[in-house]
Amino acid sequence: MTGAGQFRCRVTLQQKGPVVDDQGVPNLDSWVDVATVWASVEPQTLRAREFVGSGANEVEKIVVVRIRYRPDVTEQNRVMYNGHVYRIEAVVDDHMQHRELQLYCSEVAPGG
Repeated sequence: MTGAGQFRCRVTLQQKGPVVDDQGVPNLDSWVDVATVWASVEPQTLRAREFVGSGANEVEKIVVVRIRYRPDVTEQNRVMYNGHVYRIEAVVDDHMQHRELQLYCSEVAPGG
């Protein structure tokens, strides 16, 4: 478990939700802020993949974000941190103690 002093980063948790534009038209594919919380953000090793046939390489940036326990955080959420967007791949409640969540995340490409 991470001590309180280790939560030094501010991250924003988001979820998909309807956003109504200026003309009253709902956009159901928008992300809305749920909460901004203190966190620990720890970069992990990079994973490299090669697309078969295209010859293109892709590097996937992985981070573990640790936050205080929140029952509303799932893999359907995403994390915004320092101008980067991270998809939550897994939510781990260590030993099911409801004290801290470990969010295993991968960076979303710009525009993704």
